Parts: sequence; structure tokens; C-alpha cells
Amino acid sequence: MIRPPQIALFDDGRLHLQDGPIDLIIGADGTEAHVRAAYQAAARRFTGLLDELCSELTELRRAADPAASALEGVVAQRMYRAVAPYARETFITPMAAVAGAVAEEILGTMREAAPLRRAYVNNGGDIALHLTSDASFSVGLMDRPDAQGVLRTITIHADDAIRGVATSGRHGRSFSRGIADAVTVLARTAAQADAAATIVANAVDLPGHPAVIRQPACDIQPDSDLGDRLVTREVGALCEADIAEALSAGEAHAQALLAAGLIEGAVLQLRGALRIVGARQLDKATPPLLRAEAA
Repeated sequence: MIRPPQIALFDDGRLHLQDGPIDLIIGADGTEAHVRAAYQAAARRFTGLLDELCSELTELRRAADPAASALEGVVAQRMYRAVAPYARETFITPMAAVAGAVAEEILGTMREAAPLRRAYVNNGGDIALHLTSDASFSVGLMDRPDAQGVLRTITIHADDAIRGVATSGRHGRSFSRGIADAVTVLARTAAQADAAATIVANAVDLPGHPAVIRQPACDIQPDSDLGDRLVTREVGALCEADIAEALSAGEAHAQALLAAGLIEGAVLQLRGALRIVGARQLDKATPPLLRAEAA
């Protein structure tokens, strides 16, 4: 028996939508009627969305062609557009942008349904944002998703170009080919942030280092879109020079993406060391409205 999507309201007024691997936490500010209308629209659009993606899953797991795509669904096409800029230089599939693209789709549906002061859709740490002129969000950065506490926060204002936040790294839900504890990317859209976080996190690396244990992705998850490509499983002891070398490699990639207009900023973290690219100075650690965790 197929289980229908789970739809529930938290006591604090946030909406929870869950279907298989898609797990959304949604918040909105506006009149009671407008928030209700937005939530109802989100729930309607969410129902069947996983089936839409699954219908094109074979194509979504293939390496993206930088010139063209056979994908048909709205969300699938958004995933492809987010990864296409990287497809000439490296292996990447549209699945690298799935969480951000889904968050964008649901947020767009909410905005069409009702005027909202601000809103967000958080898909496992990949976040799509809506802000009007007087609104802002504080996004909490975790140094790794399996630890407690907020390392720092970044406040995003309405006049910033940022409308998407995503985090990737070896401790997240998806495989990583790098060794970063977490790479959080700020971009104009959640799908763009999702794809770029994957690219930068993969670049935080020490190829051939004996402390880094890798394994073919397909040996861990037979249907992984990464196939037999090596993914990081464990990272042993690293000296300060190792950490600096790995972060510098990732920072160079992030700087290139910033110069190309593909991201608005990035925060790279490894073993307590931090590199910031493009983003304004981080706020002090304070209780955040949103939590950016690795996905």
C-alpha cells in the first residue's frame, strides 16, 4: 500500500510536508487568511510531486549534458538549469539540485496563492526564501549536521540578491567526493545554491591523502547517480597544513563561482577552520530563525 504524503501543522504555526525522502519545513508571515491559503496551495502542489520526479528518475541520474536536456517536468528542468553551468568541467547530474529545486517550487506556489511578508521552505537544510522590503531572515550555520549548536548566523535582508541557501559536505544526507564538514552557499535561487554547494564541497579535498578513506558510491548505494565514482567515507587525522590546503582548494572554486555570478557567497568549514567567500561578515552566534544543515 502506497503511503500518502504526510501533511501537518506544528504548534508554532509552521507547516510540515513529508513524502519519502522529501521533508519540508515551511514558515510564512502574513495575515491568517493569506498564510492559510499559501499553506493549502503548498500542500496541493506537494501531493504528487515525488511521483513527477520519479517518472524521470533515470534521466535525472544521468550526467547533465551542458548543451541540452530531455527532461520535461518543471522541477526537473529547474534542476537541470542549476547544474548545467558545471557540466562541461565536471561530472554532475541534475540530482545535485533536487532539494533546492523542490523548495523553490513549493515557495513559488505559495507566493502565487497569497501575498506574504516573508516565507521560507526548508528542505533538509536547502532553503528557498521570500522577502519583502522590510523583512529579513537569520540563517544559522552548523559546523557539521551531526553536532549540536549554532556556529554563526548570517542575516539575509530583502535588498540582498540572496534567495537560496544550501549546505553540502561529507556528514550530510548525500554522498560527497570531498572532505568538507560543511559548505554553505548563498545564491539567487535555492536550486543554484544546492548545485554550487555540491561543487564547492567536492573541491575541499586532499586527493591521495592517506587519512582519507574513499569507496565507490555504488558499493554503498547501488542506485547512486555517482555510479562507481569514489566518495568520502572517513577522514582521519589532519594537520593544520592539510586543513589549510583543502580549504584553499575549495575557496578557489568558490571565488571562481562568485566571479561568474553563480553564487553570492559561501562559508567553508573543516575541522573548526573557516573560510568565507563573498558573504558579509558573519553575525555572532545567536538563536537562528532557520538552520542551514548539510544535505
